[in-house]
Amino acid sequence: MRERGVALIMVLSAIAIMVVMLAEFQDESSAEFASATANRDAVQAEYFARSAVNLSRLLVASEPTMRQAISPLFALMQRTVPQIPVWSYADRILGAFNDQEGSKDFVGLAGLDMSLGKNLGLKNGRFEVVIIDEDSKINANMGAANEIAHIRLASQLMSLMAPVQYNPMFEQRDATGNFNDRLTTCAAIIDWADQDEQLYSCDVTATPSSNAIEDSWYQMLPKPFRRKNAPYDSLEELHVVRGVTDDFWATFVDPDPTNPSKRKMTVWGQGTVNINTANAQTLYALVCSGAPKADLCTDPLQMQTFAMGIALAQGVTMGAPLFGKPSDFIAMMKGQGMLGPMLTALGLKPVKFQSESEFAKSISTESKVFSVYAVGIVKGYRRETRVRIHTVVDFRAIPPLLASAASAASSTSNSQTTSSGSSQSTSSITAALQPNVGGQVLYYSIE
Repeated sequence: MRERGVALIMVLSAIAIMVVMLAEFQDESSAEFASATANRDAVQAEYFARSAVNLSRLLVASEPTMRQAISPLFALMQRTVPQIPVWSYADRILGAFNDQEGSKDFVGLAGLDMSLGKNLGLKNGRFEVVIIDEDSKINANMGAANEIAHIRLASQLMSLMAPVQYNPMFEQRDATGNFNDRLTTCAAIIDWADQDEQLYSCDVTATPSSNAIEDSWYQMLPKPFRRKNAPYDSLEELHVVRGVTDDFWATFVDPDPTNPSKRKMTVWGQGTVNINTANAQTLYALVCSGAPKADLCTDPLQMQTFAMGIALAQGVTMGAPLFGKPSDFIAMMKGQGMLGPMLTALGLKPVKFQSESEFAKSISTESKVFSVYAVGIVKGYRRETRVRIHTVVDFRAIPPLLASAASAASSTSNSQTTSSGSSQSTSSITAALQPNVGGQVLYYSIE
C-alpha cells in the first residue's frame, strides 16, 4: 500500500511538471507567433504606405499635364491658367488603388466602372494619404540664404507674432528662467540657420545691423551646445532654438499635429509663399510684412474681417485657386480686381504696400515642394498595425511627365538597336543622370 502511494505521488508530480512545461511552452510559442505576426503586418503596412507615397508622387507629377489640357478654356477667358491643387484630393483620386471603401469613393468621384479594371486595390489592408504643399508655409530656412531673404523672413515672422493677443506668451519666463520677446525669438530662428556669428536684428523699423555678436544663451544651458549655423534639416529642429517653447510651437508652427494643413511654418520650400493654398493667418503675416502700417495690421477688427473674407472667398470657390498670378492678390488687397470689392463691402480697408514689386517677389501661385503623409494599415485579430511615412519631395527642375516617358522609350529603343557595349553603357548612364519625374526626395522618415 505504501509503495502504491509513493508511485501515485511520483506520477502526479510528473504530470504537474509536464503541465508546467506545457504551459510555459505554450506561452513561449504564443509570444513568438504574435511577434512574428506583428512583424509580418508591420512590413506589409510599411509597403502599403510606400505604395501611397509613390502614387502620390505620380499624381503631383501629372498636374502640369492636367493643367495643359484645360489651358484653352482659360485662354478664352483671357486668364492665366492656375495650378490645379490635385494633391488636396489625393485620398479620393488614389482610391482606385486602395481597399474596397477607397474604390467606392473613387467611383463616386470619377463615375467609372471599376469592375473592368484588373489587379487594382489592396487586400487585407489599406492606406491613408495626405499631401501638403510646403510652399504654403513661411520658410524658416530663408535664414540660411542671402541678406534679402533674411529681411523678408524677419518681416514675416514679426508680422506673424505681432497681434496683441499673443503678448502674454512673450512676457513670461521660459523653462530656463529667461525672457524671450518677439525680437529675440525672431533673431534666434534666423541666427540658428545663417552662417555667421553676428546677431541679426529683426527690428524692421530700424536699419539692420550686424555688429553685435550672437548671444551665448545656448552655452549657459545645463547641457550647453553651439548654434548650428547651417540650414534646418527638419521641422523638429526648431524645438532647440531659443524662444521656440511649447506654446510658441502650438501657436505659430504646428497648431494641430493631426492636421498638417494648419501648419504655418516649414523648413522646406522655394522661399515664396503660395497665396492660393496658404491659410488666412499666413496670408495675414505676408500682407503685414509688405504693409506694416496698414490698418489691417494695427486694428484687430480689421484682422477679423480679413480672416472672414478669405474664408468666405475660399468657401465660394470650393478649393479652386483664387489667383492666377501674384498681381491678382495685390489687386485684391488694394480693393480692386474680382475679389477686392467683396472685401471692401465686408469693411476691409484697402492696403497700400511699401513696394508692390518687392512684395510680389515673396509670393507665388505655384507650389513645387510637397510633404506626403502616408499611413499603411493592416488589421489583425483585436489589433491594428499602422506604419506612418513622412516624405518631402521637391518637384523643381523636373521634366514634364509625357516628355519623360517619350525620352525613356527613345532611350530603350536606342539601347536595343545599338551593337556596341560602350554605347549601351553611355545611354544607361545618361538616363540615370536625368532628373526623376517623381521629384527629388528631401526628407524621409518612418514611424
